[in-house]
Amino acid sequence: MSFGVPIRPTMLCPFIYSKAASAWSGGTRRPAFDRERGIETARALFHARGYDAVGIAELTQALDIVPPSLYAAYGSKLALFERTLQSYIAKQMLPLDKILSSDVSPAEALTSLFIAAAKHYTCDPVLRGCMVTEAMRADDQQAAALAATLAKPISDAIHAYVAKFCHSGDVDQITDYVLLTLRGLSSYACLGLPQNKLVGCAEVAGRALDVEFASS
Repeated sequence: MSFGVPIRPTMLCPFIYSKAASAWSGGTRRPAFDRERGIETARALFHARGYDAVGIAELTQALDIVPPSLYAAYGSKLALFERTLQSYIAKQMLPLDKILSSDVSPAEALTSLFIAAAKHYTCDPVLRGCMVTEAMRADDQQAAALAATLAKPISDAIHAYVAKFCHSGDVDQITDYVLLTLRGLSSYACLGLPQNKLVGCAEVAGRALDVEFASS
């Protein structure tokens, strides 16, 4: 007897109702959100368009989640960006140790680094340049500072390599030249310079190193 109060199915047994609802919907459930796959998806967006140009709406659409779920999974857009940069460094960064450990002169090794960078930065028609290098130019100061922090160990490794082959007074100058060249190659790759031209520029830039190391 209901005494005039309509009885909803959930008032009878929530568990049974939820099972019935699942059966009515075909028994399918939305798969759990894969955070690692989300990082890779976001990495492609950030690499292709830059931190400033990618908004929360675009991220959530690409990840197929709602904004609260994005914040729950990653904390913030900036925190997600940090995860994507870390992923890029781990999976896409040039093998600096391998290139610089070769048994050749420092000028030859660094020229090989320039050429490898030129090829790597242009191997994908969409994801061009170095993601970390380009992120250091972001308008968002926090994003730029984050990228600079993650790039520092790479700069330090190049500085340490150069220091093994020249006098202390020339180390900073040659290191700056190497970093400037790498960042220039990344920039021109993003501007669409063809790979053959970028490799040619890398080879020309490497010739100056012979003079620098010979005089140091």
